[in-house]
Amino acid sequence: MNIFLADEQEEPLETGPIVAMAERVLTSEGLPDHTEVAIVLVGEAEMARYNQRFMERTGPTDVLAFPIDQLVPGEVPTTIANGQPLSLGDIFICPAIVRKQAEDLSVSMGDEMALIVTHGILHLLGYDHSEPVAAAIMTARERELLAKEGIELP
Repeated sequence: MNIFLADEQEEPLETGPIVAMAERVLTSEGLPDHTEVAIVLVGEAEMARYNQRFMERTGPTDVLAFPIDQLVPGEVPTTIANGQPLSLGDIFICPAIVRKQAEDLSVSMGDEMALIVTHGILHLLGYDHSEPVAAAIMTARERELLAKEGIELP
């Protein structure tokens, strides 16, 4: 797995656990070794700009995912010919918002970040939560993946 992580926020964060979680989720989902994902950690102001520009929503959010292709949840995408990497897309995470959510939920920052990384990757893999049935499927898959990590969130 190739996880490209850029920490563009003002307060640096230990990125090793984020990369490791992303790799484990991709492996659990059956993705090939030449899969690529970019993760960018941004501050609240930048996330608010992205949220407004791409989602037409005001204020920062915890995570935004931009898949390269529209995939079907639960189906492993086919590999690209000529041995090229399988690029899934980009995930933008705002650790400041993740930290606030962790505090609000009385969970650790690490557990909440694991959820957010998992959530972002599932979006790249075609999962969605815009409708109740799709949201239930996505939430169930998140919980299954987090349970493998020994994480149980409220």
